[in-house]
Amino acid sequence: MIPVVFLPGMMCDVRLFGPQIKALSGIYPVMSFPLGHHDNIQTIATDILKNAPPSFALAGLSMGGIVAMEILRQAPDRVDRLALLDTNPLAETPEVKARRAPQMAAVREGRLRHVMRDEMKPNYLADGPCTGAILDLCMAMATDLGPDVFLRQSRALMDRADQCATLSAYSGKALILCGRDDGLCPVERHQLMHNLLPNSTFEIIEQAGHLPTLEKPDETTAALLRWLEDT
Repeated sequence: MIPVVFLPGMMCDVRLFGPQIKALSGIYPVMSFPLGHHDNIQTIATDILKNAPPSFALAGLSMGGIVAMEILRQAPDRVDRLALLDTNPLAETPEVKARRAPQMAAVREGRLRHVMRDEMKPNYLADGPCTGAILDLCMAMATDLGPDVFLRQSRALMDRADQCATLSAYSGKALILCGRDDGLCPVERHQLMHNLLPNSTFEIIEQAGHLPTLEKPDETTAALLRWLEDT
């Protein structure tokens, strides 16, 4: 069976994919890599490639998707198939870069929890019965990773490259998936990626926002299983 590599979003860890790993680990070799050791997307991708299997299925959500696209750029022959979840193939805009500066300043002053609670996580999720529990998990992941990871990841995202040409050149099987109510990476951005990838499937998860792996785990896992099972 092809190994599956999961790459989590900003200030998230392997727990972001907890339901999917539980469902898939009895069928596929599954692994995840942290994204907090460097402040450059290219270097993060290079490090993952040093430790990943020779060939693998690659799934990334949000920042994990951005790193996945850079892995694809560096080593397309090693990516057996690609899943991009709630992510963005474009370089960061000046407006978003400008918003990062005060967030980073606040984190340097010891206010990581404030930034995560008041500025980021409330925009991640659709309203639902599990929203509170998911926000608690997001806060736990962010707190465990800490301020240094936040700052490194912020710098990496600010300087990332546009990957549209990378996607256009990839002929492998691809899944584009997003929550219908994702306020950070809207449906239109995923339609763009679907249009760029010549062999892709596009799935929208209803009643989910930026983190469908946790908001609608069964639906997301089912989509990933179809992506893995189809030839």
